[in-house]
Amino acid sequence: MAKKIVFMGTPMFAVPILKSLYQNGYPISDVYTQPPKKSQRGQKINKSPIQGIAETLNLEFRAPEYLKDNNEEYEYFKNIDADLAIVVAYGQIIPKNFLGLTKKGFINIHASLLPKWRGAAPIQRSIMNLDTETGISVMKIAEKLDAGPICNTYKIDLENNLNTSDVADQLSLIAAEKILDNIDDILDDKAKFIEQDHSKATYASKIQKVEGEIDWSDNAKNINGKINGLYPAPGAFFIHKGERYKILKAEIGNGIGNPGEVISDYLEVACGDKQSIKIKEIQRQGKKTQNIGEFMLGSQIKKGSSI
Repeated sequence: MAKKIVFMGTPMFAVPILKSLYQNGYPISDVYTQPPKKSQRGQKINKSPIQGIAETLNLEFRAPEYLKDNNEEYEYFKNIDADLAIVVAYGQIIPKNFLGLTKKGFINIHASLLPKWRGAAPIQRSIMNLDTETGISVMKIAEKLDAGPICNTYKIDLENNLNTSDVADQLSLIAAEKILDNIDDILDDKAKFIEQDHSKATYASKIQKVEGEIDWSDNAKNINGKINGLYPAPGAFFIHKGERYKILKAEIGNGIGNPGEVISDYLEVACGDKQSIKIKEIQRQGKKTQNIGEFMLGSQIKKGSSI
């Protein structure tokens, strides 16, 4: 009898993984994703990337507002009689009563080297923390968040000024390839799951917009980590004369000045450690993104300014 797999995911990060499963012939019986959201001004309804690819591949999908205490969804899921559920950045905690509804459990692909950075924003927190490596962990979902046993991890180095978008793309492609081997072992009861060392757990709490504000008295590495970790959203920013400026790309320089002082004609800003941040791309509040040369042509922020 053919195996049945349920896939649960929402953002673009999960799309290559679902596509890989589909293209390699794995039987996806149902796809779960978060419901469409209204844009900020309510003019448009935005489907999740996973809903979009599910429709393209003609896969059955469901988008319940919530799973907890949802008896209708519980009965539907139970009737699927699935062999395995694969969860990739779904956006909801799977309720305890759901976890027994598949023969081989629920497998989560998590974007960190567990037990480090359990939680909602592992890639962002890893970059902001100036970690030298990160990766993905293939784990069995347990009742406690991201605390289940692990069967495999795959590492990458964090270098060359990588931002969250870059790292997410890399990890997603690795997961899309490696999940195939893991699924076969799990379905054949050959996978070995090892308990995490819970004493080493750290938590990647959800990013708050206010965290993006730059303190120029901090050292340049930390500021650059914030810029890269919060790209593309919500973004690292500074306030100048009541307006918000979001920095999208930057690099560390060796300029010296008072923290927050603009020390060049191309918006190089002194930090608190005798280094500087060279801004490469910036977005003024309500305006389009600009490279720094274009931005400086019309900007009132000049050399000698303090931001």
